[in-house]
Amino acid sequence: MTNDRTALAATVLGILRSIAPEVEPDTLDPTRPLRHQVDLDSMDWLNFLVALHERLGVNIPEADYAQLVTLDNVLDYLLARLGATDA
Repeated sequence: MTNDRTALAATVLGILRSIAPEVEPDTLDPTRPLRHQVDLDSMDWLNFLVALHERLGVNIPEADYAQLVTLDNVLDYLLARLGATDA
C-alpha cells in the first residue's frame, strides 16, 4: 500500500481505532507495549492483526506476533514486509 512511515502510521492507527474507538492516537507512546496502552484483550489484538493483513496485504504469521509489541515494532515490521528502504 505505502512505504511512507507517516502514512502507514495513520493507516495502522485508523485500524486500531476501528477496533478500539476510544483510542486517542496522540496519547500513545510508540515505544510502550501497545496492547497495554489501549487495553486490548487477545481477541481484539487478533482482530487488529487480521485487519492489518486485510488492509495492507501483509501476511503476519503467528510466529511473528511476539515481535509486534509496540507501535514502533508494528510499523517497523510492516515497513519491512512492504519492502520499504527506510525500515
